Amino acid sequence: MNNSWNKLIYKGWAPIYDSIFNAGPFSRAREKLYQDILFQPGDKVLFVGVGTGADIERLSYGKLEVTAIDFSEYMLQKARDKFKDSKIDFLKMDAQRLDFLDESFDYIVGSLILSVVPDSGKAFGEMARVCRKDGTVIIFDKFAEPGKALSAPKKLFRHLIKLLGTDIGISFEDIYQKNKADLRLLSDEGVMFGDMYRRILLKKVQ
Repeated sequence: MNNSWNKLIYKGWAPIYDSIFNAGPFSRAREKLYQDILFQPGDKVLFVGVGTGADIERLSYGKLEVTAIDFSEYMLQKARDKFKDSKIDFLKMDAQRLDFLDESFDYIVGSLILSVVPDSGKAFGEMARVCRKDGTVIIFDKFAEPGKALSAPKKLFRHLIKLLGTDIGISFEDIYQKNKADLRLLSDEGVMFGDMYRRILLKKVQ
């Protein structure tokens, strides 16, 4: 995967994205995203790879300072149209190079983004960087099973599905290992298709 290919792929995904990834099991999984999260009025929230804004719909965003970025202008426009009467700041930006100062946000939401970007480790590191100390990083994504290599059929399927703009072989454990000095793992639970899709909460500790 690369940025140019993702631009092309998500131009195609934009018109039908919500009908697939904001419906059925995906909708039920997204409903769990903010479970036990106690947002306070005025909290600064950053959505990294906001897509069509599916996760914003499940948030009382009117009381928060929300910024949402995406690399696909087509996906971003869908989100802008959906929340055209809000004060949400929608920006075209690469998740691997966030144009924000260190510790700019209280909450970072990364939903189905680490499995999409060319360099998931770099994107995760950027999310950690812009999260304030004692802030929270919320991840919803699909990851490879910890401690197990992909089977031969999954390896083949991985190459095919990458053509659709996503990756089923990303190891969260490998990504986290590179940033564990900055982030403490609070919880990690499977929310869809067993433990394939996980909701992960992390706290910025330094």
